[in-house]
Amino acid sequence: MPANILLVEDEPAIQELIAVNLEHAGHRVQRAHSAAEADAMIREVRPDLIVLDVMLPDINGKQVCHRVRADPSLEDVRIICISGMVEEDK
Repeated sequence: MPANILLVEDEPAIQELIAVNLEHAGHRVQRAHSAAEADAMIREVRPDLIVLDVMLPDINGKQVCHRVRADPSLEDVRIICISGMVEEDK
């Protein structure tokens, strides 16, 4: 069954790569480039899954995750956090 996915990624090339692969698998993908854009879209789109970049230009993706988890109406939304960080200590 196709999922309704909100992809939150600020790097256009990475966003395109992920979105194309998810769409190819049959899922519906909405795209946001920032946490502010994601916040506005989450309640409108009501995604089944949020694929969330940890490092966003406006606020940390972890803060977006906390906001979603604080809203009881979004308790069924699953979140996958992604990151391009390659530093061993992080």
